[in-house]
Amino acid sequence: MIHPATVHFAMVLPVVASAFGVAYMINRKEIFSKLTARTTLLAAIAMLVVYYTGTQAGPQIFEYLSPEGKHELLEHKELGLYLAVAMGIIALMQIIGCRFKKFLLQTFATILLVATMFTTFLQGKDGGELVYNYGMPFKAYMIEDSLKEAVQEAEDAQGCDEQVEIYEDAIDDINSLSEDINAIYGNKPKTEEKDEDE
Repeated sequence: MIHPATVHFAMVLPVVASAFGVAYMINRKEIFSKLTARTTLLAAIAMLVVYYTGTQAGPQIFEYLSPEGKHELLEHKELGLYLAVAMGIIALMQIIGCRFKKFLLQTFATILLVATMFTTFLQGKDGGELVYNYGMPFKAYMIEDSLKEAVQEAEDAQGCDEQVEIYEDAIDDINSLSEDINAIYGNKPKTEEKDEDE
């Protein structure tokens, strides 16, 4: 998954563009106008890339999340789309303002840029919560779900052999889940790691 790596660009570039924008508002030097427009364009491209990588990463983990985690992920995706569109519009305003030397347009775009930057920080915080509150525990959530289901089935089973078979199936499900999650995160199965060490 490359979404976590691309996110850093979408967090930093609006800050850099905002700093150049504020510098331009203070001293009106053309160099800051150009730097603001160009870094805002880079920030808009980064936002689009992050949104795209997020739409690729989200479905891979969606089914493993709890209902609350699924809800949070959908909200995260929606806000990501709004941020990508907003940053694209702001970049267009900055470029037009720079090209035609419209100070007020660039000033207004910079104010919008700063607001978008703070919203991006909130989006980053939500993304972190998704990972640490819902993403990391989703494996434990699925394991717990498999074990609860196995316990219920075992209580209804007729004999010890049938109960053992139910628990063995649950262990197989958990192993399969671990393999799926390792594949999502790009982790190698332990058997492959041992083979490489030898």
